Amino acid sequence: MRVKVDEILTGCILARDITGRTGRPIIRSKTVLNENHLEILKAFLVKEASIEKTMINGRLFEPMERIDEEFEDMGNVSSFTQHYLKVVQNYKVLFKSWQAGASFDVMKVRELFLPLLERMLKSKSEIFNLHHYSSKEDYLYHHAIASGLISGYIAKALHYDDGEIIQIALAGCLIDCGMAKIPASIIEKNSSLTSSEFEEIKKHPAYGLKMVQQSTFLRDGVKFAIAQHHERLDGSGYPVRNKEEKLHPFSKIVAVADVFHAMTSERVYRKKESPFKVLEMIRQDHFGKFDLAVVQTLLNGISTYLSGNMVKLSTGSIAKVLFIEQKTPTRPLVQFVNSGEIVNLEQKRQWYIDEVLN
Repeated sequence: MRVKVDEILTGCILARDITGRTGRPIIRSKTVLNENHLEILKAFLVKEASIEKTMINGRLFEPMERIDEEFEDMGNVSSFTQHYLKVVQNYKVLFKSWQAGASFDVMKVRELFLPLLERMLKSKSEIFNLHHYSSKEDYLYHHAIASGLISGYIAKALHYDDGEIIQIALAGCLIDCGMAKIPASIIEKNSSLTSSEFEEIKKHPAYGLKMVQQSTFLRDGVKFAIAQHHERLDGSGYPVRNKEEKLHPFSKIVAVADVFHAMTSERVYRKKESPFKVLEMIRQDHFGKFDLAVVQTLLNGISTYLSGNMVKLSTGSIAKVLFIEQKTPTRPLVQFVNSGEIVNLEQKRQWYIDEVLN
């Protein structure tokens, strides 16, 4: 919906680019607006903006005056973003109930999560926008839903059957359910954990397994994935330090989904990284820890997402993707918009793609 800038609140999500007189974007769509953004809009004398109906906290944004309902006219009454944010907030309610001692009911999670999964599988590029929405305060709940969606995306791309895709996606969604049994003082801490607190955190896979162990609606692979999502192929993970041959295929998928979303999200004691930089780090810096076929699946998805699009580089420059080499999809051939110069990012290792500009 389009509203007056004076009505916009921090936590609103920009639905369309705001452009200046030159036609270049001042603030990009999908940006979660803060006080600084609002000051920028006023400085540029922007009077109106298109805003998603759902704020980052999952609440409806209800301005005093709406200039128009542009998205309703397009039949987009509930966008993927709105749907995702509502699911995150409803999952938060479930998680809080587990913290309070309520019994775990996988059917409630399934009922909440599956419609969003089905929607994502029809619009797969949404996977590479999820990092925009995760907030420090609600990271744990965003992480559950996003990890589930990414796991489902990978499973679909690896040609698992429909039933297995659902199970793998649920595994990704439930990998951190055991965090509900960790003291709230630890998971809500606003500073780095002590060694003893981290040791307590490392118990969450076991707690999660205990929560789902008796569920007849979850396959054994899901239970393995919850228990093993922090294990690594080289035996460097936890809690058992199992190696590749002892890890279930579901575990290898959710492990990549887990770390990919975690590294691209803003957290209390760690800044988020570009999805493109993260995939390079997983493939290179963490070589031998993750299943290469799973990592390559995400890389292949990046290729489709990038093809022909405009991108913003880590330098701040805007460029168009001209050609993608399948061996190095995060480092395509690009052409700078301002100068027309063509650069192969494979030869500029200090640069990386920061964002795709849809």
